[in-house]
Amino acid sequence: MTDNFDNKYSLAGKFLIASPTMDNGGIFDKSLVFVCSHGRNGAMGIVVNKRLDEFTFSDLTFQLPIENYTKLNQISLYQGGPLEKVRGLVLHTSDYVKDGTIVVSNGIAVSSSNEIIADIAFDRGPEKKLVALGYSFWQPRQLEAEIFENYWFVADANTDLLFAASDEEKWQRAMDETKINLERFVGITGHA
Repeated sequence: MTDNFDNKYSLAGKFLIASPTMDNGGIFDKSLVFVCSHGRNGAMGIVVNKRLDEFTFSDLTFQLPIENYTKLNQISLYQGGPLEKVRGLVLHTSDYVKDGTIVVSNGIAVSSSNEIIADIAFDRGPEKKLVALGYSFWQPRQLEAEIFENYWFVADANTDLLFAASDEEKWQRAMDETKINLERFVGITGHA
């Protein structure tokens, strides 16, 4: 790898689309993952189409030192991944940038502070947002190996698919944009 791996080969700001070969009923079954970072130390991403039903945004704010808000907008929470399932992360448009915010690419940023949760609660947060609990992480070269083995397809991320599409259609729309013939992958594992 060259010294400029982080820029030249990084998948940060891309979507990972779970291959049909990962159809095991787990979190990655038909998952769409937004890659927040990718470099020599591994990769980190957030699943963006698996809504949590047992925990609400109000539940999240009650665990933080946020007081004096009157009514919270109904904001869905997402299962961002299998790691640190109590850690709140917010994918959002880059119209909101504070200390600790990382602008990933194409107008999409990620924040993990209590401040953004409070700002969202008080309707001062970013225009578009997706609040997730937990994240996904790959060790160095693990993600590249999984892509090589056809566990993941890579596509350009866009704010429309990330923030406006319904959860039920995100995976399929992302797959459609790749123009990959899924019939080639039914019952197939590994690479060609």
